[in-house]
Amino acid sequence: MSEEFGGDFITITDEDGKEFELELLDVLEKDDTIYHAFIPAGAGEEEEIEIVLLKVVEENGEEFLSTLDSEEELEEVYNLFMERLFEDEEEEEEEEEEEEEEEEEEEEEEEEEEEEEEEEEEEEEEEEE
Repeated sequence: MSEEFGGDFITITDEDGKEFELELLDVLEKDDTIYHAFIPAGAGEEEEIEIVLLKVVEENGEEFLSTLDSEEELEEVYNLFMERLFEDEEEEEEEEEEEEEEEEEEEEEEEEEEEEEEEEEEEEEEEEE
């Protein structure tokens, strides 16, 4: 999902009539069912974030988001989302490490070039004397 224009937000109403704004985190399909993972809108990185899992159901030709039917389904879908999220984080960390290594290599090459230039200048000065 592209975050170029910001995240996708929805407002849901619980059984007590209280409204919550949620931000879409990820979507996956399993066994012909589409699942959405949401987090509370505006949740900070420092605080513990509760993930809300909903699935797409169709009634009378219209699609709705619904809660999951069982604890087993909830646990299975939650684990799938966690695998995907941590997989993404690991990939990002690996990319950052690779970039750091490349930067270090470039710095070392630049230092070596500078040392070679200094040596050449010293040799030229010695030859002139």
